[in-house]
Amino acid sequence: MTELLEMDTYGRVAEPATLVIERRLPGPPSRIWSYLVDADKRRLWLADGAMEAKAGTPFELVWRNDELTDPPGARPEGFKEEMRMESRVLEVHKDKRLVFTWGDTGEVSFDLHPEGDAVLLKITHRRISDRANLLMVGAGWHMHLDILAAKLRGDRPEPFWDGWLRLKADYDKRIPA
Repeated sequence: MTELLEMDTYGRVAEPATLVIERRLPGPPSRIWSYLVDADKRRLWLADGAMEAKAGTPFELVWRNDELTDPPGARPEGFKEEMRMESRVLEVHKDKRLVFTWGDTGEVSFDLHPEGDAVLLKITHRRISDRANLLMVGAGWHMHLDILAAKLRGDRPEPFWDGWLRLKADYDKRIPA
């Protein structure tokens, strides 16, 4: 399990308006895949919302970040208890690659690469509108992945909002203005 912790868990700006974040998770790929496409599993670390894993199908992501950890931490001002976003599946390669729209403006791809007993999950979030959103998205993906990794290991994750606020400050220092 030590090898699962050795990589840099922070996202990086791969090109303007694109964030890439990687995480090595306990496999196999089919296990990680189920946490991407199965709403009951996805809501445990990211967002609820039934998804048909078929290119062209619409679905809705429903965030209830207060429910991801116990305790949730203090929700920052301006964030609602529930947030919703309409998306569309663009590409599906079971246990390997999932791509969907991020609302009307962006696109997110999930690529799974087996590495022994682990899986390297690479998330690429494209067309992020500005630096402020880049900080929020970077901290968001990072915290959501921390929760997924903890749950896959059977560990208790850090309170969501406390971790998100800490990570947002970290990303503010790491991503040039």
